Amino acid sequence: MNPPGPELRIRRMTRADLDQVIEIAESLKEAPHWPRTAYLAALEPEAVPLRIALLAEEPVAGVIAGFAVASLLLAQAELESIVVAPAFQRRGVARRLFSALAAELATAHANEIVLETRASNHPALGLYRRLGFVETGRRPRYYRDPVEDAILMRLGLSGLRA
Repeated sequence: MNPPGPELRIRRMTRADLDQVIEIAESLKEAPHWPRTAYLAALEPEAVPLRIALLAEEPVAGVIAGFAVASLLLAQAELESIVVAPAFQRRGVARRLFSALAAELATAHANEIVLETRASNHPALGLYRRLGFVETGRRPRYYRDPVEDAILMRLGLSGLRA
């Protein structure tokens, strides 16, 4: 594994980032392909539910390595998306993004993070298990194109290993 190094910084996503963020998401079949309006909603400070959207960036070149979005509902957060550009995969970017996101969610008084992912998304399932998430259930035939189950997972923030 080649760590991304100190030149990679984690910061809040802005409107100016959306073209790169959408391009990264659309380049990966496993990533959610949200419309621009969904990303804009994730940046709204008054939106309900409140969302936290972070990205990892090479500050000199301004290249976005990945991003993460979570929603906060009372004491529970939902990891809605964590996506890493192909050139930055397997370099610890997702772990760094998740660690920063979990810290912000804990500061916002979230006690746990939940998520769902495709049963066939083995790289994501491996990452989530390494981060300490445990499987809590399945939603049969939840996803379309192709039809498959969703795996539900949970992580208590007090047990964070990121």
